[in-house]
Amino acid sequence: MSYRVALNFEDGVTRVIQVNPMETVMDAAYRQKVNLPVDCSDGVCGTCKCHCAQGAFDLGDDYLEEALSEEEAQEGYVLSCQMVPSGDCVVTVPVPSSTCKLTPAEFFAEVTTLDRLSDTTIRLGLTLPDPAALDFLPGQYVNLGLPEGGTRSYSFSSAPGAAEATFLIRNVPGGAMSRHLTETVELGETMRFTGPYGSFFLREVKRPVLLLAGGTGLAPILSMLEVLVATGQTAQPMHLVYGVTTDEDLVEMDRLDTLAAQLPNLTMACCVADEGSQHPLKGYVTHHLTDAQLNEGDIDVYLCGPPPMVEAVRVFFRDKNLTPASFHYEKFAPAEAQTEAAA
Repeated sequence: MSYRVALNFEDGVTRVIQVNPMETVMDAAYRQKVNLPVDCSDGVCGTCKCHCAQGAFDLGDDYLEEALSEEEAQEGYVLSCQMVPSGDCVVTVPVPSSTCKLTPAEFFAEVTTLDRLSDTTIRLGLTLPDPAALDFLPGQYVNLGLPEGGTRSYSFSSAPGAAEATFLIRNVPGGAMSRHLTETVELGETMRFTGPYGSFFLREVKRPVLLLAGGTGLAPILSMLEVLVATGQTAQPMHLVYGVTTDEDLVEMDRLDTLAAQLPNLTMACCVADEGSQHPLKGYVTHHLTDAQLNEGDIDVYLCGPPPMVEAVRVFFRDKNLTPASFHYEKFAPAEAQTEAAA
């Protein structure tokens, strides 16, 4: 039996490798042509020091204190030349992927789903010839290619290993990807994408979890919920608040209900900002968070939405004088808005 080890580089590129029993991460990486930083390979220099964000492993005792101190080891730091996983792991590598001569993986997939969930949201499904070749962490994204060149970034709404990779895509008037999906693409066509990318992904559940999604920011949260169901990480309380602008922006509600039925400790609220909404809950996500759900800060927060929402949540925590045990977030904005901001 081998273990999955996700190597997450500082530029956001992720590569998942298979590590055999009693094999070090370093040896497995080199076997799969991932050139992790190394000088000695003997636990002496510390060049290969990384951080294990998740998972079980053994370091042994055949390394020098100068390479990895006891305090660092207690904080989850590892030497990849000594680290032998005993389960699936996520390892943060403190260098860009290019330093390791690693390029983002490229995939070509068939368009197998193209649904207009609403005027504002498109569900895109892509199927690879070998779905198992695509491995990612729930919450991560890829760069989808456009026919005229360039890419757009979208988070998976499906779980790793799913037969079809799915995405929720905002239908932006005049947007390049929106135009392509509504006017030119057809089922059966091939789309290219690279990835996965990103440090926004689900960690091991050790305390109550708060999930906050805005608009199509629901996509990575759906991926996380799918994995929580599949792995049975259901013991801790979980609360999801899904906020949108108008009633028609509420999508994937049946899927949310299905997932909630499989997660007995998940509670859920959906709210609409439009004052003319017919939905029972109006306002923003921060209007629908109770002190009990905030658990005095002993929570892991996962937040994905447009930049104003992300900043509003950060201000909300600041004004509450509350610092979550961990706070992971992903902002997104239409590419055209990003270009204007950069200019």
